[in-house]
Amino acid sequence: MADPRPLILTGTLDEPTQSWLDGLRARHFPAERNYLSAHLTLFHALPGADADAVTGDVRAAVDRAPMSATVTGPRLLGRGVAFVVDCPELLELRRELAARWSARLTRQDAGKSDLHVTVQNKVSPDAARALHDDLAAGFEPSGTTVTGLALWRYAGGPWDPGPVAPFSG
Repeated sequence: MADPRPLILTGTLDEPTQSWLDGLRARHFPAERNYLSAHLTLFHALPGADADAVTGDVRAAVDRAPMSATVTGPRLLGRGVAFVVDCPELLELRRELAARWSARLTRQDAGKSDLHVTVQNKVSPDAARALHDDLAAGFEPSGTTVTGLALWRYAGGPWDPGPVAPFSG
Protein backbone atom coordinates (compact mmCIF):
# COMPACT_ATOMS: atom_id res chain seq x y z
CA MET A 1 0.00 0.00 0.00
CA ALA A 2 1.32 3.44 -0.92
CA ASP A 3 2.28 5.81 1.92
CA PRO A 4 -0.48 8.46 1.99
CA ARG A 5 1.53 11.05 3.97
CA PRO A 6 2.02 14.25 1.94
CA LEU A 7 5.25 15.01 0.11
CA ILE A 8 7.04 18.33 0.39
CA LEU A 9 9.38 19.61 -2.33
CA THR A 10 12.12 22.06 -1.41
CA GLY A 11 14.97 23.77 -3.18
CA THR A 12 18.42 23.08 -1.75
CA LEU A 13 20.80 25.97 -1.10
CA ASP A 14 24.57 26.26 -1.15
CA GLU A 15 26.26 25.36 2.13
CA PRO A 16 27.18 28.87 3.35
CA THR A 17 23.63 30.13 2.88
CA GLN A 18 22.11 27.00 4.40
CA SER A 19 24.36 27.28 7.47
CA TRP A 20 23.54 30.96 7.93
CA LEU A 21 19.78 30.37 7.71
CA ASP A 22 20.00 27.29 9.96
CA GLY A 23 21.78 29.41 12.57
CA LEU A 24 19.08 32.07 12.45
CA ARG A 25 16.37 29.44 12.69
CA ALA A 26 18.09 27.76 15.66
CA ARG A 27 18.27 31.12 17.48
CA HIS A 28 14.82 32.48 16.66
CA PHE A 29 12.39 29.64 16.00
CA PRO A 30 10.59 28.37 19.13
CA ALA A 31 12.66 25.35 20.21
CA GLU A 32 9.62 23.15 20.87
CA ARG A 33 8.50 23.64 17.24
CA ASN A 34 11.87 23.64 15.50
CA TYR A 35 11.96 20.14 14.01
CA LEU A 36 13.59 21.10 10.72
CA SER A 37 16.52 22.81 9.10
CA ALA A 38 15.83 26.03 7.24
CA HIS A 39 14.12 25.18 3.94
CA LEU A 40 12.99 26.77 0.70
CA THR A 41 9.57 25.17 0.16
CA LEU A 42 8.27 24.87 -3.39
CA PHE A 43 5.28 22.60 -2.68
CA HIS A 44 3.78 21.95 0.75
CA ALA A 45 1.52 18.93 0.23
CA LEU A 46 1.90 16.77 -2.85
CA PRO A 47 -0.06 13.51 -2.64
CA GLY A 48 2.03 10.82 -0.99
CA ALA A 49 0.28 8.07 -2.90
CA ASP A 50 1.83 9.53 -6.08
CA ALA A 51 5.40 9.38 -4.73
CA ASP A 52 6.82 7.36 -7.63
CA ALA A 53 5.45 9.73 -10.28
CA VAL A 54 6.45 12.83 -8.31
CA THR A 55 9.97 11.45 -7.75
CA GLY A 56 10.29 10.72 -11.47
CA ASP A 57 9.21 14.24 -12.36
CA VAL A 58 11.68 15.72 -9.86
CA ARG A 59 14.55 13.62 -11.21
CA ALA A 60 13.70 14.77 -14.76
CA ALA A 61 13.52 18.41 -13.63
CA VAL A 62 17.09 18.59 -12.33
CA ASP A 63 18.75 18.22 -15.71
CA ARG A 64 19.78 21.87 -15.63
CA ALA A 65 22.51 24.00 -14.12
CA PRO A 66 22.43 25.22 -10.52
CA MET A 67 20.53 28.50 -10.28
CA SER A 68 21.80 31.87 -9.13
CA ALA A 69 19.55 33.51 -6.57
CA THR A 70 19.56 36.50 -4.24
CA VAL A 71 18.46 36.66 -0.63
CA THR A 72 16.81 40.07 -0.86
CA GLY A 73 15.89 40.69 2.76
CA PRO A 74 13.66 39.79 5.66
CA ARG A 75 9.88 39.76 5.36
CA LEU A 76 7.46 40.04 8.25
CA LEU A 77 5.00 37.14 8.28
CA GLY A 78 2.78 38.47 11.05
CA ARG A 79 3.82 35.90 13.66
CA GLY A 80 7.26 35.22 12.22
CA VAL A 81 10.00 36.30 9.87
CA ALA A 82 11.30 34.86 6.61
CA PHE A 83 14.01 35.78 4.15
CA VAL A 84 12.82 36.39 0.61
CA VAL A 85 14.71 34.54 -2.12
CA ASP A 86 14.65 35.98 -5.63
CA CYS A 87 15.25 33.29 -8.25
CA PRO A 88 13.25 33.66 -11.48
CA GLU A 89 14.61 30.35 -12.84
CA LEU A 90 13.38 28.45 -9.79
CA LEU A 91 9.98 30.12 -10.00
CA GLU A 92 9.78 29.07 -13.66
CA LEU A 93 10.68 25.48 -12.74
CA ARG A 94 8.03 25.61 -10.03
CA ARG A 95 5.46 26.84 -12.58
CA GLU A 96 6.39 23.96 -14.92
CA LEU A 97 5.93 21.41 -12.16
CA ALA A 98 2.70 23.06 -11.00
CA ALA A 99 1.31 22.80 -14.52
CA ARG A 100 2.28 19.12 -14.66
CA TRP A 101 0.77 18.45 -11.22
CA SER A 102 -2.21 20.82 -11.43
CA ALA A 103 -4.79 18.13 -10.65
CA ARG A 104 -2.81 17.10 -7.55
CA LEU A 105 -2.23 20.52 -5.97
CA THR A 106 -3.82 21.89 -2.82
CA ARG A 107 -5.13 25.44 -2.94
CA GLN A 108 -2.04 26.60 -1.02
CA ASP A 109 0.33 24.98 -3.52
CA ALA A 110 -1.67 26.08 -6.57
CA GLY A 111 -1.54 29.71 -5.45
CA LYS A 112 2.07 29.91 -4.24
CA SER A 113 4.12 32.46 -6.15
CA ASP A 114 6.96 33.52 -3.86
CA LEU A 115 10.11 31.99 -2.48
CA HIS A 116 11.19 32.42 1.11
CA VAL A 117 12.92 30.67 4.00
CA THR A 118 11.22 31.01 7.38
CA VAL A 119 13.58 31.63 10.31
CA GLN A 120 10.91 32.40 12.92
CA ASN A 121 7.25 31.40 13.25
CA LYS A 122 4.50 30.98 15.82
CA VAL A 123 5.64 33.88 18.01
CA SER A 124 3.81 37.02 19.07
CA PRO A 125 3.44 39.78 16.47
CA ASP A 126 5.58 42.05 18.67
CA ALA A 127 8.40 39.49 18.83
CA ALA A 128 8.21 38.99 15.06
CA ARG A 129 8.30 42.73 14.41
CA ALA A 130 11.30 43.15 16.73
CA LEU A 131 13.25 40.39 14.97
CA HIS A 132 12.28 41.71 11.54
CA ASP A 133 13.44 45.20 12.42
CA ASP A 134 16.71 43.84 13.86
CA LEU A 135 17.42 41.69 10.80
CA ALA A 136 16.45 44.46 8.36
CA ALA A 137 18.78 47.02 9.96
CA GLY A 138 21.78 47.19 7.68
CA PHE A 139 20.81 44.09 5.69
CA GLU A 140 22.38 43.89 2.26
CA PRO A 141 21.15 41.44 -0.37
CA SER A 142 23.43 38.47 -0.87
CA GLY A 143 23.92 36.00 -3.65
CA THR A 144 23.30 32.30 -3.21
CA THR A 145 22.94 29.22 -5.37
CA VAL A 146 19.99 26.86 -5.55
CA THR A 147 21.82 23.56 -5.94
CA GLY A 148 18.96 21.11 -6.48
CA LEU A 149 15.66 19.75 -5.20
CA ALA A 150 14.78 17.60 -2.19
CA LEU A 151 11.66 15.57 -1.48
CA TRP A 152 10.42 15.02 2.05
CA ARG A 153 7.51 13.19 3.60
CA TYR A 154 5.46 14.96 6.24
CA ALA A 155 5.62 13.06 9.54
CA GLY A 156 3.32 15.11 11.79
CA GLY A 157 5.93 17.73 12.72
CA PRO A 158 9.32 16.50 11.61
CA TRP A 159 9.81 15.56 7.98
CA ASP A 160 11.27 12.26 6.83
CA PRO A 161 13.97 12.88 4.22
CA GLY A 162 13.50 11.46 0.77
CA PRO A 163 15.60 11.71 -2.37
CA VAL A 164 17.83 14.73 -2.93
CA ALA A 165 18.40 15.54 -6.60
CA PRO A 166 21.21 18.00 -7.36
CA PHE A 167 20.99 20.08 -10.51
CA SER A 168 23.25 18.32 -12.99
CA GLY A 169 23.20 20.36 -16.18
